Amino acid sequence: MRIVKTVDEMRQARPAMSGSVGFIPTMGFLHEGHLALVRRARTETDNLVVSIFVNPTQFGPKEDFTTYPRDTERDLELLRKEKTDLVFMPGSEEIYPQNFNSWIDVEGLTERLEGAFRPGHFRGVTTVVAKLFNIVQPHKTYFGRKDAQQLLVIRKMAADLNMNIEVIDVPTVREPDGLAMSSRNSYLNPQEREAALVLWKSLTRAEELWQAGEESAKRIRDDMISIISAESLASIDYVSVANPDTLEELDGITGSALVSLAVRIGKTRLIDNITLIKGDQNTSAAIEPSC
Repeated sequence: MRIVKTVDEMRQARPAMSGSVGFIPTMGFLHEGHLALVRRARTETDNLVVSIFVNPTQFGPKEDFTTYPRDTERDLELLRKEKTDLVFMPGSEEIYPQNFNSWIDVEGLTERLEGAFRPGHFRGVTTVVAKLFNIVQPHKTYFGRKDAQQLLVIRKMAADLNMNIEVIDVPTVREPDGLAMSSRNSYLNPQEREAALVLWKSLTRAEELWQAGEESAKRIRDDMISIISAESLASIDYVSVANPDTLEELDGITGSALVSLAVRIGKTRLIDNITLIKGDQNTSAAIEPSC
């Protein structure tokens, strides 16, 4: 496994990769959710590149950039075991050199949900992902469904800017008790970890109502809010039942719907989602096996 830390090194390494290139951008502190992306890409492409870069521009001024969990040696060992070909680990000065002043804004999709609560977040995400795409030049890139809005935004950016990249989504990986895997789960103490299950409980309730024939988005939202509000350690940023393509809130559900939420457990902010599809077992909500 080769490790490169500069844009020039990455550009020199890229021409030697014959065949297809798969790419997974990460912020490190890898877990089984990340490794599911790695394994999928490993089976579908000839060369696998993973980046590790904690992107400062997607964090707000009061968010957790400085305390975001990091464990580079562990990350590299995990990637070696998965037979990753190359790991790109740039410093901030490589991605944002002095006098950097060019940004990418995807309008519309970024104004709701996470965008409403984290101003500037998606501007940082789309800019860094576009830069990484330009540097790595992959054929396929892999993102988890847990960050459903991010997935939509990246797909929109790639389509709008005619990027010749296939954006592939991979199901959410969950702990055996249903909690979606996240690097930020490491912030939770044992009491908070137990309380965090309220996210999965509320999503499960939404699925149950939908499969039982409930089509009122308000009823589903209200039931979810009631479940979360009963947990004293939880505070809600949003609970959404929205069009899965536009993220516009729904009144009635006639086809499918993206049910998403952002909840703070103590000081830790967690997000999760499922997609409601009539008559089908919800693949987004399914508990994926852990290794």
